[in-house]
Formats: sequence, structure tokens, C-alpha cells
Amino acid sequence: MPRTGTGPDFIEALARGLDVITAFAPQRPVMSLSELATTTGLARPTVRRILLTLEELGYVRALDKGFALTPRVLDLGAAYVGSLGLWDVARPHMERLVERTRESCSIAQLDGSDIVYVARVAVPKIVTLSVQIGTRFPALQTSLGKVLLAALEPERLEKTLAEPTRSGLTPLRQPGREERDEALREVRARGWALADEELALGIRSVAVPLRDGGGRVIAAVNVNAHAAETSVAKLREEHLPLLLQTAGDISCDFAKLAALPQSLVLPRP
Repeated sequence: MPRTGTGPDFIEALARGLDVITAFAPQRPVMSLSELATTTGLARPTVRRILLTLEELGYVRALDKGFALTPRVLDLGAAYVGSLGLWDVARPHMERLVERTRESCSIAQLDGSDIVYVARVAVPKIVTLSVQIGTRFPALQTSLGKVLLAALEPERLEKTLAEPTRSGLTPLRQPGREERDEALREVRARGWALADEELALGIRSVAVPLRDGGGRVIAAVNVNAHAAETSVAKLREEHLPLLLQTAGDISCDFAKLAALPQSLVLPRP
């Protein structure tokens, strides 16, 4: 259903445009006007005007069988990552961690009940699920998601998990509320999370939080491995200590960056 605003300053046209952009998914990279209208709940004439506008701006292109997003959409996500400054801070630390573990390393943040990857340094390995910047997975079945969910207040946690996933994936495991709460309590107590083939077969990872200067959890970072190659014991005993050190270094550098005074650029006379 199309989004409706909660105040007089809500720009409905902008919300509808975002609804059309986010209607595209890996399972439906090309969509017809009718499909987009059905998916978004918007009228066909409205969707048509939005598509023509997005096409003129370079965010979608018309094909024989419908419309598809263009790479320019990545600029929207890149603007977020760039404004955050997290990638520039994290990259050298992540690269060193990957060199030492020979495993992929990723950073993600919460978006509803999903995690969204915002930074990644990968090693060439065959895994069951492809991961890149902007990929989203259900949070509860990932180590990154468990870390981020564990940092939420109880009321916000329930509201977050009540939102349907937009990942298009059905997790391998779906824990009940009691099991879920116990797992998140354990994450809060020990400060890290493990996921062992909960999202899909062959995927095993360990994650820890990234914090700002005030101690607030702003993201999570993980080491991801193939279950057939890396045991749970190796993740805990060898990779986790290195990951904790890396997370501490990233958090420290990010806090320093945030504390720097913003430079003021004066206009030329």
C-alpha cells in the first residue's frame, strides 16, 4: 500500500516515487507498469508519471518488457555511506582483518526488521547467498542483525520485528519468541553474536557492535565464513578476538572523526 503522511509537511509525491524505486527487487529487476501499480498500490497514471520523471532523471530506463533501475540509483546509497563517513574509517581496518582471517568482513545497519549492508571487503569464495552493498537480509537470522536488535529497547524491538522483511528471503530457521529473547539476552551479556546456518545452508558468521563516541551502537561488523570450511570453534577462538580488536579500532577512529570540528568554507567575495 502507498505510504501516507503523518503531518502537513509530508510530501506524498516524494514518498510515492520512493515506493516505485523500492518496488524493484532481485526477483523482479524488470517490471511492467501494471506490475508496479499492483506492487505499490498506486494508480497506473500516477506510476506512469513517476516512471517518466525517474527516467528523465536517469534513475530508471524503459525496456521492451517494462522498466528497470539504472546504476544511478546507487548514488542514493553512496550519498548515505559517504555522509556517514563510516566506510572511509572502516575500510583499512576491515582490509587488515580480511588479510588475517582470509574471510569476508561486512558492516550492516538496521532498516526495519532487515539488515542492510553498508560496507564490505570480500574474499573470492562460493557462498549460497550473494552479498553486496545494499543487500538486505532478515535481521534475526544473522549475526549482524542479532547484535543490532540486542541494542534496541524492548518496545522498539517489538515494533521493529513486527515489520515484514523486504529481503524477499525465507530464512532457514524461524525462532519462537522465547528462543529469540533468550538469544538476544545472551548477545547483550557477552557482547557478540553468532549465526550458524540460520539464514541459509553454508553461511556461518560472528559479529560485534560498532559504537560512536557516546557508546551508542551505530552498526555491526562481522566475519563471514563457509560452514564447510570454518568451524564454529574457529570463529569463536581465532576470528572473534581479531574482530573485537577491529571493531574497537573502527569505533575509536569514528569517534575521533565525529569529534573533529567541521571546516567552514567561506564564499569568495
